[in-house]
Amino acid sequence: MTQSNKVVIVTGATSGIGEAVVEAFAATGASLVLVGRDRERGQRALEAVKALKCQAELMLGDVADSAFADHVVTSSVARFGKVDVLVNSAGIIRRGSAVDTTDDDWRQTFDANVNGVFYFSRAAVKSMRQTGGGSIVNIASNVGLVGCPGLAAYCASKGAVVLLTQAMALDHAREQITINAVCPGAVDTPMLVSAHSKPVTAAEILQRNVDSIPQGRVASPKEIASLTLFLAGEGARHITGVAIPIDGGFTAG
Repeated sequence: MTQSNKVVIVTGATSGIGEAVVEAFAATGASLVLVGRDRERGQRALEAVKALKCQAELMLGDVADSAFADHVVTSSVARFGKVDVLVNSAGIIRRGSAVDTTDDDWRQTFDANVNGVFYFSRAAVKSMRQTGGGSIVNIASNVGLVGCPGLAAYCASKGAVVLLTQAMALDHAREQITINAVCPGAVDTPMLVSAHSKPVTAAEILQRNVDSIPQGRVASPKEIASLTLFLAGEGARHITGVAIPIDGGFTAG
C-alpha cells in the first residue's frame, strides 16, 4: 500500500497509538505533521520520521483549542500544498463512575476526546473539499460502542466520537471525503495502566484485560495503526461512516 504522495496530520502523535500511526505512514513515505503537547517526546518522534527520509513537521499545542486546529491545517497546506489524511488520535482517560467523576474530569475528557476531534475534523474538511477529497480516521474505542463500568466520562466521549464520525461521513460523502472510526479495545500503551485510583501494578492490569478478551491477548499499537493506514488508503475509498472494533472479539460477546 502506498501513501508516498500523501500529506498526513496525526494528533496525539508523540505516544501510544498516535506514535505507531506516525511510524506506519512514515514507512510509506508520506509527509507528516505531528501534533502533540510534549516537546521532548515530539522531537524524538520527529527525528525518527526524518530518519526515514520523510518530510515532517512538529506542531505543539492543545487540540481542544479551535484556533490551534485551524492553524495546524492552514500551516500544513502552506508547507505541503494540501491535507490528504487526518488521524485524530489524541485522547485522555479519566476513570470513575458518574458519581466519582468531577466536573473537571468531565470537561477535560470531552475537551481532549471530543472537542479536539471536532475542531480538527472541521478544519480538515474545509481544506479537503477544495482539493478533491481526503480521509479522516478517528481513534475512538470499543467502549464507545458498548458500556464499561468505571469509565463514565470516557465511554460517553468515545460514543460521541462514533456518532460524530457517522454524521460527518454522511455530510461529506459526495465530496469524496471518507470519515471512519477505529474502535480499539485494550492496547498495550501507557494509557492502559494509567489513572487507576487504587494501587495496582501494570502486570495486574494487563492480566485483567487479557482475561476479558476472547483472543486472550491485548492489541499492539501497530495493529491499530495498520487498520488506520488501510482506512486512509485507496482500497477503502468505498468505506465511510463505519466504526470498526479491533478488540480480539470483546464486543462480539
